Amino acid sequence: MPSAEPPSPYLPGAPFFQYRSGELWAEDVPVAELARTYGTPLFVYSAAAVRAALAAYQRGLAGRDALICYAMKANSTLAILQLFARAGCGFDIVSGGELERALRAGAAPERIVFSGVGKTRDEMRRALQAGIGCFNVESMAELNALDAVARELGVRAPVSVRVNPDVDAQTHPYISTGLKDNKFGIAHDQALDAYRYAASRPGLHIIGIDCHIGSQITSTGPYLDALERVLDLVEAIEAEGIALHHLDLGGGLGIEYHGEQPPAADALWQALLARLDARGHGRRRLLVEPGRSLIGNAGICVTQVLYAKPGATKNFLIVDAAMNDLPRPAMYDAYHAIAPVQPRHDQPSTVWDVVGPVCESGDWLGRERALAVQAGDWLAVGSAGAYCMSMASHYNTRGKAAEVLVSGDRVQLIRARESVSDLWRQERALALD
Repeated sequence: MPSAEPPSPYLPGAPFFQYRSGELWAEDVPVAELARTYGTPLFVYSAAAVRAALAAYQRGLAGRDALICYAMKANSTLAILQLFARAGCGFDIVSGGELERALRAGAAPERIVFSGVGKTRDEMRRALQAGIGCFNVESMAELNALDAVARELGVRAPVSVRVNPDVDAQTHPYISTGLKDNKFGIAHDQALDAYRYAASRPGLHIIGIDCHIGSQITSTGPYLDALERVLDLVEAIEAEGIALHHLDLGGGLGIEYHGEQPPAADALWQALLARLDARGHGRRRLLVEPGRSLIGNAGICVTQVLYAKPGATKNFLIVDAAMNDLPRPAMYDAYHAIAPVQPRHDQPSTVWDVVGPVCESGDWLGRERALAVQAGDWLAVGSAGAYCMSMASHYNTRGKAAEVLVSGDRVQLIRARESVSDLWRQERALALD
């Protein structure tokens, strides 16, 4: 009787990234084939995974007047944006550069929401000229600036105020945005005055209210708490005769990195919509701004082992991906699953710290991982679709990685690997004595 096949390593993103015949596949393409063809480090995205994640939101909001605005800061590669635009999504942007990317990807301007605490007057002007759908305003000073820019152009800026409800999202402090000591939004107890003031400004047109409490949220409770506080404000604002046409509940739903079990998007929205209905707001237009939950587990980063370096107290696997490619571990002490592309079942595992070549002790991708690998093997870093390429840098004069998109058995290179000459293309040689 043949022996059972050894169990495959675990990597979030199944069934779109899974092991077949002893090696990792992305949809219907072997990942090793991608690494040989395009080199490493290499980001690999699954179009089917993106569509499946989006479908959960679409199911949850079916039958409602709702617009899903992809939060493109999670991953702003043009081809990824085009996937969402063609699926009917709007976009949540936080900079003038993101506005231009969204427009380049084919986004309808009226389906773009401009968030962020530091919009410049030039960014406001360009967004107004483009005809974007809404500005999520985050301070009284910003209300004044936007009013002035709009009056200069002879238009009225569509606005909602981002309210900070002082709700703990129970997430990493760097990505918690809804507490009173965070830089985001206008405090809950000041929001009504902000709306009164905005209603008096000739360059502003109030159309909604916005709330976003953080990122990588893994339970329903914080959303329900924030919703209750925002609905209290909605009712107080409208009692003053100020109409609110939409309710923007932001994004922030988490994904699995290391055993987390966040609610499914459709289940989350079932709970939120039930609360909206119970308070008589079920027919109100809704905006949602998911990012990580749409793209995070739709991507992996493939990296090659350069050297195995056993030590007295630690063993190091030195790979060709680094903190400039995958900043989350260094920035947030974040966990990403790491698994061999072609597991060596005939070799015992060793506990390794997986580190990159950047000249920083903080350049690590994973600590204390049991792996059976040798120099030259490929590893897949999971949950790499969000906040990896979009946060990548050129530190140590390292070019950004290549990116490919897989759809079934088809592959498209969506970002070429940067050459060294690309890195100084905008620089100028010294001309002064």
